Amino acid sequence: MSFLEEINNANALIVGASQGIGLGFVQKLLQDNRFARVYATYRQPESASELLNLKDEYSDRLTCLSMDITDESQIVEVVQQISAAVNKLHLAVNCVGLLHEETLQPEKSLKRIEPENLMRYFQVNSIGAILLAKHLLPLFRHHERSVFASISAKVGSIGDNQLGGWYGYRASKAALNMFMRSAAIEYKRTSPKTLIVMLHPGTTDTRLSRPFQANVPAEKLFSVERTVTQLLAVIEQLQDGDSGQFFSWDGSRLPW
Repeated sequence: MSFLEEINNANALIVGASQGIGLGFVQKLLQDNRFARVYATYRQPESASELLNLKDEYSDRLTCLSMDITDESQIVEVVQQISAAVNKLHLAVNCVGLLHEETLQPEKSLKRIEPENLMRYFQVNSIGAILLAKHLLPLFRHHERSVFASISAKVGSIGDNQLGGWYGYRASKAALNMFMRSAAIEYKRTSPKTLIVMLHPGTTDTRLSRPFQANVPAEKLFSVERTVTQLLAVIEQLQDGDSGQFFSWDGSRLPW
């Protein structure tokens, strides 16, 4: 039985909800009457118009909060705002991820490595997630089952790496997995009802993957709606022994 079936009026937090998979999670959860409150973070209002429009439609259930995951003080402020309204979370999904931006592209060779770009990858893809784990702990420390999931990537699997390249993105996702694996061990002692997992969503038709879709077979390029549906199915099927594990979109475990 899904852990959500045991809960009345669940509270959820989607981090990085302005577009893509994060926005898809918000839309899906708002259609699910098991969730009483959905908190959603975004970094820039100009790229979050669709999310902010949802707030008007679901004003009684959706709260949108501005937050940059690389700024710990902003994480603290958002957690304080949530804590002022509710005393527990049942689901948190960290959907923040960086693969490319104006001056940053995945490295195809060693000569393309730039230290400042590596730091940017780690700030967004790795460090932000463990800061979330640090500050969300009080909201998870309750007696009902809960899940904290982070969107990782199969290319962050060291054992699965057969192609090389993409040094910063691969390494930052591997670091994310290690951070959350360690957090899962500590949460088992301090918040034993909370499962922490990493999820590979598959190649999803979003802004993040769009420049790299040319060689992806059509059947392996997922819509956002399909990805979110698949990942929620994985989340709902989690068992007590699954905390600290790395799952693919189909529920299979991925190698480290």
